[in-house]
Amino acid sequence: MKLSETFYQNTNVTAVARSLLGKYLFTRINGQLTGGYIVETEAYNGIIDKASHAYGNRLTPRTKIMFEDGGVAYVYLCYGIHEMLNVVTSVSGQPHAVLIRAVNPTEGIDIMMTRRNMAVIKPTITAGPGSVCKALGISRKINGISLQSNVLWIEDQGLNIPDDQVAVVPRIGIAYAGEDASLPYRFYVKDNVYVSKRVTKRVTKRVTKRIKEIGDTIGT
Repeated sequence: MKLSETFYQNTNVTAVARSLLGKYLFTRINGQLTGGYIVETEAYNGIIDKASHAYGNRLTPRTKIMFEDGGVAYVYLCYGIHEMLNVVTSVSGQPHAVLIRAVNPTEGIDIMMTRRNMAVIKPTITAGPGSVCKALGISRKINGISLQSNVLWIEDQGLNIPDDQVAVVPRIGIAYAGEDASLPYRFYVKDNVYVSKRVTKRVTKRVTKRIKEIGDTIGT
């Protein structure tokens, strides 16, 4: 069953990012079905988050899709190379988004391998947001598409990821965000081989301290 618009319009972006773990992301591009369940996400908390494209209420031709009601795709080009898929969340005027960082492939793996120029499947096939988009055929051509469409959508198939199997850590590659770079807004399934980057026990201890400092609402 496709996730409802109500799911996406939750105003707690970290809760949505956590809840997306275990949900199945699918694409049907040129009649080819590919997909798998989400194992890594990052939350971006809109106008107050220095790591967000919409920080400071920044409304541009690129970010305007983020200001719509949750339940659409925000696809952008990173470093002029990698296309990145974000799920727009919350309600109109509150530009929250969740970056899909990694997927455990389950459907159309042969098609994904062709798109990724792989002769044999490797964990890197869908590890990292750029790899997810390449493997699933996601591009800026479908930026703004509804997640209720039959081109790009997310389903709940009953897979539950218990809290003790989820790591809550800082996001990747956002040193420019200053103190917000340390926010524990990345969620991933522990021990899943498709996760793009795992953290050390030392980092985990620092994150636990940071969560206590900012409150216990992360991912809930």
